[in-house]
Amino acid sequence: MREFNIDFNKTLKPVAIVYAIIFVIGIVLAMPFAFGVDLDINFSGGTKISYAYTGDLADKDIKAVIDEILDAKYSLTKSTALAGDTKTFEIALVGKDALSAEGQEDLTKALTEKFKDNKIAIYNSNSVSPTIAGTFFLKSLVAVVITAIFVVIYVGIRFRKIGGISAALTALVALVLDVLITFFVCVIFRLQIDSNYIAVVLTMLGYSLNDTIVIYDRIRENERLNPSMEIGELVNISVNKVLIRNIVTTVTTFLAVMTIVVVAELFGLTTLRTFAIPMAFGLVSGAISSVFISGPLWVIWKRYKAKKKAKR
Repeated sequence: MREFNIDFNKTLKPVAIVYAIIFVIGIVLAMPFAFGVDLDINFSGGTKISYAYTGDLADKDIKAVIDEILDAKYSLTKSTALAGDTKTFEIALVGKDALSAEGQEDLTKALTEKFKDNKIAIYNSNSVSPTIAGTFFLKSLVAVVITAIFVVIYVGIRFRKIGGISAALTALVALVLDVLITFFVCVIFRLQIDSNYIAVVLTMLGYSLNDTIVIYDRIRENERLNPSMEIGELVNISVNKVLIRNIVTTVTTFLAVMTIVVVAELFGLTTLRTFAIPMAFGLVSGAISSVFISGPLWVIWKRYKAKKKAKR
């Protein structure tokens, strides 16, 4: 199998610049005056009502009816079942108090009377109060933080012979970058931050960590075989040895996720989109950060510690 001969200690700066540019763009677009952050009702409170219908309905016609009943900002999305026999449209009021039962009845009545030939019927309804939504959001953040802490502990213990804490912290930096990439992808593509996003984050923590662990394993093995080798050269040799393996693994998984993206786009499956699109970009970021960020950062840290020790 072909092996690369890349000096990864020279690639940290340009890769870091690319990440910085993406983050600046993402931060600007996340501001309220730009795209903003679109939170699901599970995180901000509100109401979602889905209606099944037959035939064809134009968005403008549906909105005309909704505007007569609701005096609030809302979003309208359409989707079609994979079998193609069930069409639905969803009305979402995010960041508001839950729509009352009377309000839902008035809305349903207006839609059914306006579109009698389309056999409109409630498909699903869900309301969440802002208080409950805030609690759920906090619990989700706690779950992510706890997972990150366990990641640091696990890597620190497993690679204690090559400087466990430093290895764990540099791996954590890469994981944080991957999580931020998935967040800014949601902002740029106007995707809702929902429970799917939390699933993406937790999945990325495991996937990106796996790539990093493979690299650290090879570093540990090569250090045992060549204890006198300079740390930068040791990392370069180790990463180049596993680079093909990481590329193949990432590409294979990426293609599988992109298949989900294509299906979601073809059938308007919003639930799949909010998982698959950030996941696809997260996979790419995970492969890049584990190779071009965590390894070189660890080299910088080890060299710093070595110089500090030499001065003593």
